[in-house]
Amino acid sequence: MDRTQFIEHFGGVYEHSPWIAMQVFDTGLGPLLNTPAGLSSAMTEVVEQAGREPQLVLLRSHPDLAGRLAVSGALSAASSAEQAGAGLDQCAPEEFSEFTDLNTRYAEKFGFPFIVAVRGLDREGILERFRQRVEHDLDTEFEEALSQVHRIARLRMDEVFDTIRA
Repeated sequence: MDRTQFIEHFGGVYEHSPWIAMQVFDTGLGPLLNTPAGLSSAMTEVVEQAGREPQLVLLRSHPDLAGRLAVSGALSAASSAEQAGAGLDQCAPEEFSEFTDLNTRYAEKFGFPFIVAVRGLDREGILERFRQRVEHDLDTEFEEALSQVHRIARLRMDEVFDTIRA
């Protein structure tokens, strides 16, 4: 596929960060990148080599869980589907209040939103992770957040490959 098609398919794998797919394409696509695992590895490497500031921008491009963007319907299609799949669109008032409080505490402490790959988790499991991770130190949480971003991207990439092959 050409660059435009590649970016159209893979530019949204990392939330609002098509620069990652652009860089992978621009370095050349070989047969090893023709699988979800190979392409995921190449994209992960771009992020890991980018340095702290671009990584921070990437983390900040993610929405809060069960936050104002979700309530207003302003999430990306992928984020909206992922959060709905975990039942975050059906929070009871007390759960929504706890998410709001945790989102605020976390963002104030770390400077980026709480990020977790929600697929396979329910609201209580997400809240439990949130409660634990808000207690981390900055370096530990920065690495965990990046790890979660890579996991989300890989899950999204699998979906893109499934769509292309269908």
